[in-house]
Amino acid sequence: MSTDNPTTAVDDADPDVDAAELQALRERVEELEESMAAVDTGDDQKKMTIVATQGSFDMAYPPLILASTAAAFGWEVVVFHTFWGLDILHEEKSTDLKLSAVGNPNMPVPNAVAALPGMDKMATKMMQKKIDDNGTATIEELIDLSLESGVDLQACQMTIELMDYDEDDFYDGVTTGVGAATALQHMAESDIQLLV
Repeated sequence: MSTDNPTTAVDDADPDVDAAELQALRERVEELEESMAAVDTGDDQKKMTIVATQGSFDMAYPPLILASTAAAFGWEVVVFHTFWGLDILHEEKSTDLKLSAVGNPNMPVPNAVAALPGMDKMATKMMQKKIDDNGTATIEELIDLSLESGVDLQACQMTIELMDYDEDDFYDGVTTGVGAATALQHMAESDIQLLV
């Protein structure tokens, strides 16, 4: 005994079926299938928001590396730069970021020595040499890579005004005029939120 039930095909010539109505139903089914496919595709994309608050040389790397890597995986990524983190996106200031020797637990000298004049400059040069020797990308290269990968690098509007910066001071492609409410909304919608 077979459990297969043969499906009955609707004959377009059937006098009880309106051909125009049948065609409209078929078109509507196609539209619904296409819209469902679009919805399914959008839900699979992960979102990440990073808030960058520190603008020292060593702290410029984590948000840019994480953002560009996540974008390479197809994630939607926003990096909201606020307070000192804004200097990472400032074309002039980003080329002169310093690594602080004082209070850095990984510095091979005590804080009393790290506080001596010129120690921050020396620590920064040592880190730059390590980066060069290792072939690690520069901050500018990571910014370019992030922007090319579709990362939305945002500059906090309140901080722009507080620091008396001009919107033209930032790298091309940086989103300016973004407020905390917009950043919070993206964080609420994100799968991952990081504060750096």
